[in-house]
Amino acid sequence: MDRILDIRNLKTYFETRNGTVKAVDGVDLSVGRGDTLGVVGESGCGKTVLARTIMRLIPSPPGRIVSGSILFNGNDLLHLSEDEMRKIRGKAISVIFQEPMTSLNPVLQIGDQIAEIIQLHETRSKKDALACAADVLRLVGMPSPGERLKSYPHQLSGGMRQRVMIAMALACRPHLMLADEPTTALDVTIQAQILELIDDLKNTIGMSVVLITHDLGVIAEAAQFTAIMYAGKIVEYGTVNELFAHPLHPYTTGLMESIPRLGTHAAPAERLTVIPGVVPNLFELPAGCSFQDRCPYTMPICRETDPVLKEQGHNHQVRCWKYE
Repeated sequence: MDRILDIRNLKTYFETRNGTVKAVDGVDLSVGRGDTLGVVGESGCGKTVLARTIMRLIPSPPGRIVSGSILFNGNDLLHLSEDEMRKIRGKAISVIFQEPMTSLNPVLQIGDQIAEIIQLHETRSKKDALACAADVLRLVGMPSPGERLKSYPHQLSGGMRQRVMIAMALACRPHLMLADEPTTALDVTIQAQILELIDDLKNTIGMSVVLITHDLGVIAEAAQFTAIMYAGKIVEYGTVNELFAHPLHPYTTGLMESIPRLGTHAAPAERLTVIPGVVPNLFELPAGCSFQDRCPYTMPICRETDPVLKEQGHNHQVRCWKYE
């Protein structure tokens, strides 16, 4: 695989009054050029912290990147100065954060916010930057883009605000885009439009995408590879087709079985299957596998030693003693 992003043994911890939270704990991931990698997991599993770590946006204190490497086009982002990272953020790597209403500046017009990003990375006049902003809004399917330049965030619908966020992320034609829950709080029609838009733009400008979500339906629609995350670790990784057809980790299986399915008169819908228990307290993670108290296959070794991520066929890895 020609990799644009290669993450190895990445650890991001937060020091609090109650102890240390291992939000990202030894993550290994790769993203190929032109590919979409989906990162899936429950709320609080470390998905957003992973994205912020890649962008070097972890507040310190209380957070700190303990160890690991983040190779982007062969260069380790963890070894770059803050000035060098500013040149990369928004230019080579862009991000779409959750909830655009809190990510957009409420007192600045949309056009000014997009133009600011363009002027930060390119030598352009304000007039040229605004013209470029209108072109980007047109690219993401915004109706009447010239008029929308003068709109404030509160004057736009949820779908329009999300398109603005995508426009800001694409303004400088990035090589890699991190999309953190880009379809949250949108109705299914707009959600499908946003996913189709991201895929079209990915093919148009040749960028790679890391798509962070808790929705397996989104992953099935938009990604080629999937990483399942639980309590700060990747517990399973594989191609979308392989992982959906042959899920290996008990957590992945539980997620698959909890997807609602429509029934018919002949075959009524079955009651939803749930994963028992709750995510472990990140302040007091148990010895061994962090999924042990929710797993139907727990063995003595699961409570003693944490398994490692191992190959289980081509492009399929799992972290589970069941397959040792």
